[in-house]
Amino acid sequence: MSENCSGNCASCGENCADRKKESFLAESNKYSRVKNVIAVMSGKGGVGKSTVTAMLAVAMNQLGYSTAILDADITGPSIPKMFGLGDDVIGTEDGMIPVESKTGIKVMSVNLLLPDKESPVVWRGPVIAGTVKQFWTDVCWGDVDYMFVDMPPGTGDVPLTVFQSLPVTGVVVVTSPQDLVSLIVKKAVNMANMMNIPILGFVENYSFFRCPDCNKEYAIFGESKIDAIAEKEGYPVLAKLPIDPTIAGFADKGCMELSDVTLLRPAAEKIAQ
Repeated sequence: MSENCSGNCASCGENCADRKKESFLAESNKYSRVKNVIAVMSGKGGVGKSTVTAMLAVAMNQLGYSTAILDADITGPSIPKMFGLGDDVIGTEDGMIPVESKTGIKVMSVNLLLPDKESPVVWRGPVIAGTVKQFWTDVCWGDVDYMFVDMPPGTGDVPLTVFQSLPVTGVVVVTSPQDLVSLIVKKAVNMANMMNIPILGFVENYSFFRCPDCNKEYAIFGESKIDAIAEKEGYPVLAKLPIDPTIAGFADKGCMELSDVTLLRPAAEKIAQ
């Protein structure tokens, strides 16, 4: 460190040993008091990540915690539909007010801002990433114990923005029992590790189908590999979720809070530890 050091690394070009690492964290809205931010991510699409996000929020809400969902999947927003939310977001001088579900889960999604809910979001990456950041800085979230961030698939602009701009306290990786899952999981794990974000564990969706007549389980998408992957990577399996048509039915009807989240309650309890 130079003897003339001012302590302001942002205005200094020296590369000394005491140089402070630059932080990209964005300041939250002054009316937001969010204690924990949990990113729900997957290395690919089609694994039911948004469904798992919604069910985790419901499970955490049922445990008595104030819960919110930041829908960061800008081009494929599905959270409002799952909770039957059609009201537009109210804007004030202090910021936007998130819409609340019937049980009090706070939600912010681009679909709550569009005049036509079926209009495609045809935006370039920087604009999408900026919108996600604004959902943190410009929304009056109030008191929230656990905010779940529904991430888009992959490891591109938006996941990078979330990890750099939001104070993410943990990551839940959603997978499915397909042959390529090990590669996909590894990509998600590596990104979280690169950003120094703790991985809380894995949730395997579409793990099996239980026949309603004989109660026998069928591995429709192949035998589960998540236990071996979890052991290799050193992270726990938080839940294995079956293919359940009733959950899809509740989501389509906007009644996600009526779905059975029993299998995800232990995951919510572990996250809350």
